Amino acid sequence: MDKVVQSAVEAVAEIPDGATLAVGGFGLCGIPSVLIHALLESGVQDLEVVSNNCGVDDWGLGLLLQAGRIRRIVASYVGENKEFARQYLAGELEVELTPQGTLAERLRAGGSGIAAFYTRTGVGTLVASGGLPWRYSPDGSVLVSSPPKPVETFTVRGVAHEFVREEAITADYALVRAARGDRHGNLVFHASARNFNPLCAAAGAVTIAEVEELVPVGSLDPDAIHLPGIFVDRVVALSPDEATDKRIERRTVS
Repeated sequence: MDKVVQSAVEAVAEIPDGATLAVGGFGLCGIPSVLIHALLESGVQDLEVVSNNCGVDDWGLGLLLQAGRIRRIVASYVGENKEFARQYLAGELEVELTPQGTLAERLRAGGSGIAAFYTRTGVGTLVASGGLPWRYSPDGSVLVSSPPKPVETFTVRGVAHEFVREEAITADYALVRAARGDRHGNLVFHASARNFNPLCAAAGAVTIAEVEELVPVGSLDPDAIHLPGIFVDRVVALSPDEATDKRIERRTVS
C-alpha cells in the first residue's frame, strides 16, 4: 500500500515516447510542475497531452512545448503561450480545442468508465458539424480537421433540444499536484488548486501525484479527502523549496 517513491525522476522514468498524459491544473494553479520538470529531464518525446491549457512560455507544460516534446494537445484555452500559437500555426503541433466544461466531463467520464455522453454545448457550431482546424500545413492550409459528431434530439423538462455526442478521454498516465497526501495516495487539494486534478487523476491508467506535504496514514479526515488513494499509483513528496516554487500566470497590481 505504500505508494511513495523517492523522487519525481523515478516516478516518471517508465513513461515512454508517444504516451498520452492527462495533466492537472488550471493556468498555473495546481500544476504538477516538479513532475513536468522530471519529464523534461527524461527526454521523453512525441507526447499527447490532455490539459486545460499548456502553461506559459517559461513554466509548466510550456517547458515541454518549447523543447518540442509535445505532438498533440487536447485543451480548453491556449491564450497565454506565444510558442504554442507559433507551433500551431506553423503546423508543428496538433491542437484539439474543446469547450472547458466538455473537457472536464470527458475526463470525468473516462475515469468513470462511461464511453460517451450528450451535451448541448457546441450544438450548431463547428464543434458538432466538424471542420475545426486541428493541424495546419507549413503553407497555412488546414491539414487535419475535426470530424463531425453525432447530434440527436432529446426531450428535457418537456422541451426538445439537440445534443452533440462527446467521447470520453482516458490517458496512459496522469500527473497531478495536491496540497497534502498520505502513503496510500489519499489526496487533499487546496481551494481552487483542485480544479482539473481529480478529473485527470481518475482518467489516467497510472496516476502520479506530487504532494506539498506528506502526512501519516490515518491523519486525513475521511470526509475531507478529495481523491481516494484507489485512483493514485505513485506519490512524490516535495521538498519545502519545491512546494513553495509557484508562479503567477498574469501578475497584476492595483
